[in-house]
Amino acid sequence: MAVLLKRHGFSCQVPARRASERDEEAVVGWVKDTWPQVESPRRRGAPGSCSRTRPSSR
Repeated sequence: MAVLLKRHGFSCQVPARRASERDEEAVVGWVKDTWPQVESPRRRGAPGSCSRTRPSSR
């Protein structure tokens, strides 16, 4: 994919620096308060079977 982009004159768009309007305190607050609510909980390993038709074949 990168080869095709370069062939047509495009490049990876990465900002050279952070935006001057960025409010670091607001970002840190959002990460602490909002992100844990938005992030999906990780699945815990549970005993079971990979069979859909016979869930407890043991």
